[in-house]
Amino acid sequence: MKREFAIGLLLCLSILSVQAAGPASIARAERALWPDGVAAVSDYNRASRAEALVFVNALSDLAERDDETLKATLGIKSVDRGSVKRWRDLVLTRLFENYRLARRSCVPDEAFCQPVDSPAALVEQGRQLSSQLPARYRPWFTGADAFHRRYVGELLRLAALFPKVSSEIDSFGAHERSGLELPDGHFLWTFDDGPTGAAGTTDALLPVLAQQGIHGMFFVLGERLQKRLQMDGAHAVQTLYDGQCVALHGWSHETHQKSPRWQASILDTRNLVQDALGAAYRPHFRPPYGQRRADSGPFFVENGLSVALWNIDAQDWNASLDARQAGERVLTLMLLWRRGVILFHDSHGKAAAAIPWIVAQTRDAGLSWEDCRHY
Repeated sequence: MKREFAIGLLLCLSILSVQAAGPASIARAERALWPDGVAAVSDYNRASRAEALVFVNALSDLAERDDETLKATLGIKSVDRGSVKRWRDLVLTRLFENYRLARRSCVPDEAFCQPVDSPAALVEQGRQLSSQLPARYRPWFTGADAFHRRYVGELLRLAALFPKVSSEIDSFGAHERSGLELPDGHFLWTFDDGPTGAAGTTDALLPVLAQQGIHGMFFVLGERLQKRLQMDGAHAVQTLYDGQCVALHGWSHETHQKSPRWQASILDTRNLVQDALGAAYRPHFRPPYGQRRADSGPFFVENGLSVALWNIDAQDWNASLDARQAGERVLTLMLLWRRGVILFHDSHGKAAAAIPWIVAQTRDAGLSWEDCRHY
């Protein structure tokens, strides 16, 4: 009993320490405020340019604050200024390129089509945006400005803590991927924390993906997969994931940055997935909370594994967001980043409703759903 209590206490402390690194509030988008839709290529690109301009304006305001102001604003105790600067420079370079890609469909006198020749020029356009907006976009701008200020705060918090607290905000090497390496307009759907029990939210999601023609990546927890296999047998679980891919999320949902058994957690899960699911297995590991050791690269390379991060977070685990709100957040971030890995959780039921809505909204926007079998 004493040993069980000690283990439980350590687990609780671990969870609390991870939660303490999370954002105090979540950015929420309201796509209904955007007056043009995003279904066609030209409409999608117009919305993409608009989101980029609002984001860079919020970024230039928040990222340039001094350390004491940042700590108070973000609710953290220290700021790694080098990490913040590196992240800011990379983001501005990416968004400059995204804006230029989105300008390809511009026609004369179209909104959000001002030419820019550098990241600095993009920031300047973002600063001028509110004074140049046509009246029809003003309700959208008010909501978008609030969204991106909170979203920049989410990312800036991670950048300020990195690498002391590792996350998806930055990479430790070429063995790690986040989705930003994908071509423009390509997105991979991914799902964490499953599988659930029979007739749970994992089972409800998989037919939806099949109906949409989506081949997604499921990052499973070893202990949950083992329980499902014991209950239903290998054949049933193989049938469940037919057409999808199964990768690793560790044995249990704990940080792999400080755990003394992080290697065993990954290898035990790999062995279980390989033995039970065979061809569905993919050699990728997604660290819970994005947390992994800075010196873990050789381990992953030696074992033929990549670290699978993400750049679009649905935050669907958060009880304050319903399925529609999670979908609106994802769609807004798709417009901003224009490519990437989308993170949902099949341990929650929101993806099954959000994904068909996102697909319908972007039906003719020229997007491609990356096949997990070729990622």
